[in-house]
Amino acid sequence: QVQLVESGGGLVQPGGSLRLSCAASRSIFSDDMGWFRQAPGKQRELVAGITSDGRTRFADSVKGRFTISRDNAKSTMYLQMNSLKPEDTAVYYCTRMLGLTLIIGSWGQGTQVTVSS
Repeated sequence: QVQLVESGGGLVQPGGSLRLSCAASRSIFSDDMGWFRQAPGKQRELVAGITSDGRTRFADSVKGRFTISRDNAKSTMYLQMNSLKPEDTAVYYCTRMLGLTLIIGSWGQGTQVTVSS
C-alpha cells in the first residue's frame, strides 16, 4: 500500500498561486493519480486527475487555472493552482485512481488551502 503525503497548502490572497505536492512512498510511474478537495459542509470532489501516460482531467471550476503534473523520478505529483478564488478554499487530498474516474487509493491527512484577503 503506497503512502501519500500532501504538502504545500497555506493562506493566499485571491488571485494568488500555490503549488501542492503529493509525495509517494514508492514509485508511482504506473499509477493514475488524482487531486481531490473537500470544503466544510461539502462532499469531496475531484479537482484534477492524471493517468500514467499523461492524460488529464479537470473539474470545470478549475479549468484554465490549475495544472496537474507528475515527476515519476521523484515519485511526486503536483497541482499548480493559479488565480485562486475564495471558493477554492478546502482541504486538498491526493490518491490513486483507476483511469480518471475510479478512486482506488486511501486518503492521507490532506493539506489546507485557504484563499482569503
